[in-house]
Amino acid sequence: MSTDPLALYNAKRDFGKTAEPAGTLAPGHGNSFMVQKHDATRLHWDFRLEVDGVLKSWAVTRGPSIDPNEKRLAVRTEDHPLSYATFEGTIPKGEYGGGTVMLWDRGTWSPVKGKSAKDIDKGHLHFVLEGERMKGEWILIRLKPRAKEKRENWLLRKVEDAAAGGTDVLVDEALTSVSTGRTMAEIEEGKPSESSPLAGRGTVGEADGGGGSPRAVRSRRTPSTPAQGRAGPPPLAGEDFRDPQLCTLVDTVPTGSAWLHEMKYDGYRTLIAVANGKAKVFTRSGLDWTDKFAAIADAAAALPVQSALIDGEIVAFKDGKPDFSTLKDAISNAGDMTCFAFDLLSLDGEDLTGLPNVTRKDRLAVILPADHDRLKYAEHVIGSGEKLFEAMCREGLEGVVSKLADAPYRTGRTKAWLKTKCTLRQEFVIVGWLPSDKTRGFKSLLLGVREGDGWKYAGKVGTGFDQATMDDLTTRLARLERKTPTVDAPRAAVRHAHWVRPEMVAEIAFAETTPDGVLRHSSFLGLREDKAADDVVAETPASLPETSTVTVKVSSRDRMIFPDSDVTKGELADYYASLAPVMLPWAGRRPVSLVRCPQGRAKACFFQKHDAGSFGGAVHQVPIREKDGSTEEYLWVDDADGLVACVQMGTIEFHGWGSTNAALEKPDRMVFDLDPDEGLDFGDTKKAAEHLKEQLAELGLVSFPLLSGGKGVHVVVPLTPQAEWPAVKDFADRFARALAGAEPERYVAVMTKAKRKGRIFIDWLRNQRGATAIMPYSARARAGAPVAVPVSWTELRDIDTAAKWNVRDGAALVERANGRALADWGVADQVLPDL
Repeated sequence: MSTDPLALYNAKRDFGKTAEPAGTLAPGHGNSFMVQKHDATRLHWDFRLEVDGVLKSWAVTRGPSIDPNEKRLAVRTEDHPLSYATFEGTIPKGEYGGGTVMLWDRGTWSPVKGKSAKDIDKGHLHFVLEGERMKGEWILIRLKPRAKEKRENWLLRKVEDAAAGGTDVLVDEALTSVSTGRTMAEIEEGKPSESSPLAGRGTVGEADGGGGSPRAVRSRRTPSTPAQGRAGPPPLAGEDFRDPQLCTLVDTVPTGSAWLHEMKYDGYRTLIAVANGKAKVFTRSGLDWTDKFAAIADAAAALPVQSALIDGEIVAFKDGKPDFSTLKDAISNAGDMTCFAFDLLSLDGEDLTGLPNVTRKDRLAVILPADHDRLKYAEHVIGSGEKLFEAMCREGLEGVVSKLADAPYRTGRTKAWLKTKCTLRQEFVIVGWLPSDKTRGFKSLLLGVREGDGWKYAGKVGTGFDQATMDDLTTRLARLERKTPTVDAPRAAVRHAHWVRPEMVAEIAFAETTPDGVLRHSSFLGLREDKAADDVVAETPASLPETSTVTVKVSSRDRMIFPDSDVTKGELADYYASLAPVMLPWAGRRPVSLVRCPQGRAKACFFQKHDAGSFGGAVHQVPIREKDGSTEEYLWVDDADGLVACVQMGTIEFHGWGSTNAALEKPDRMVFDLDPDEGLDFGDTKKAAEHLKEQLAELGLVSFPLLSGGKGVHVVVPLTPQAEWPAVKDFADRFARALAGAEPERYVAVMTKAKRKGRIFIDWLRNQRGATAIMPYSARARAGAPVAVPVSWTELRDIDTAAKWNVRDGAALVERANGRALADWGVADQVLPDL
């Protein structure tokens, strides 16, 4: 029996016919890994780890997933030579493994502490990857063999860490080679990287042997460079800074799906202005601190934008948690700092402050890098704020910020943004100090807050100082000393006090305040050089605003809209109110057409797209030029009130244009509606949707499935608004007809019902100016009150109906929208390729 680990590899191949490298042992460095996407008899991803001079290999049948809940089957295959690590090309048909091979990922790997590569023999390998796509901790586990199984079956699973994410993010959105930037189709055709029609759309990656080629697609978590030749508005002029929106302190986290919740970061608030490849970093008061946050400015300057204004919080970490004292040291000593970006006020000349909060965050997520130590996306959940708050407090973090999901951005302190703190803390002005009776510089600092035109005494703080801080404060206080008292305070509390001009601001933690506003059990956290003393006032928790933001009154709430399922008009209105935060990013601020059934779905229903104001002020109108040159007012909504106002007028369904009001002539999505003939099974439609996804991927386009709520599936293709309607219509037409021409027994691309017998109609006609498609989370005027619902490609495989959810599943749909499966659903920065 041969002891050569590559004997089996060499025995399976005829190197006179295949371009694959012959197997010879090589020393290597022992820590490389790569993944090759391989379209052989069955599409799979070959995962390879360098061990002892060879590549240990597994065929991952559905590709790696960064969702820790997803276990992917990995079939052990023969060891490969190290020279195979850079192979990309086509293995001839008839040869072993015949098909196209793409270098899909590459990088380095290492076992976690205390483990080694020898654990492969034990059937359990725990390791860390640092690749271009696969990162963080992973586990390979060998399954117990079944009778007559010839190969080892393993499971590949992501470990929960910062690199974890959505179920389908990697496999379905990473469509091009990390080496040459080519799609599988371009590799099969033998096209060199520089000839790719996708050039100029994505990140320029390193290439083996000179020259990189752009990746085809960038999802909301993938970094990118500005698109070459991309049309867009000029950069902002003169808008470096604007006063930020501020939070109101409350005692409890607001409930309901109208709110989105973020971690409250323990740091410095910042606005980052980006223009023409440069960035400035401002404090909340408008100070230019770019030099103090140079690394963050550099990261922002590299974003794929012409201009932007980003809102966020800068933090420094201690023991894995944001820590204010560590941040102070980092600012003074040019240490490591990170900005968590949570809002986008403008982008490429467009003012976004009027958009709903969730829409702004979606726009922000698209432009931020996937994995950068200096600039990160601030994640959020919709609803479930109490659970998040409990988790934050349990981990010793500061608390939670809650924001109305559909609210615009407004300067100043508002009740649309709320903060709930695990421990009490705020800023106070230093108004004096008490001298020490020991060798220390002072015994305690005296604190105050602004009250009217003067200052109010707020107590003292005598803990939280190390010697260096004590010395620094002593020097600063001496420069500000004055003879007269700064505040009116109890004589016994300030005996022997030294008073100072009220200029220094300190962050103080405390247990409680007395009825007259004096702190108890206080501790010094650090100076706040980003805040002006005159802005420091006492914070007292405000009462929570109304949980529901809907002000539209719904009459006849008990009327049966869906008599076959006992769903009433009131229930439908409540459904749309609760789903507004997750529905409006797709349905808001674009022309919509309504299916109105004033007497319920069993009675007469009609389609309406125009309005002159009869729906009330919550439903808006946008003038649109018609084909005959006339102008008509089309409907659009931007908040929960608008959705509910439509329900009040008998609306059940919302259908939307493929473009927004801001760019009516440039679609931001394509939709292919797969409409099966009556005799076909839903499984046939699912397979067709998967086939369309694969065909679109060959062209470099990411797509997402939407259950129609009827009997079909919509394949949704996000687009950067660049191509105009005629080009999008032409692409959709030719794509659908090409599929129908290739498989005429399976597909038809014309509406004629006589030609649909036993086939699936690929309805591409929704991709023309004025046409509409059902909006995600819209109810349908069908039996059972079903809903159109986004799903992942992984989920779709196990779903047996396009009407799986209905309007009584609102809470579950909101929870799903926050889950991993739908992370990044419907978001990708991509333009039409040549077809």
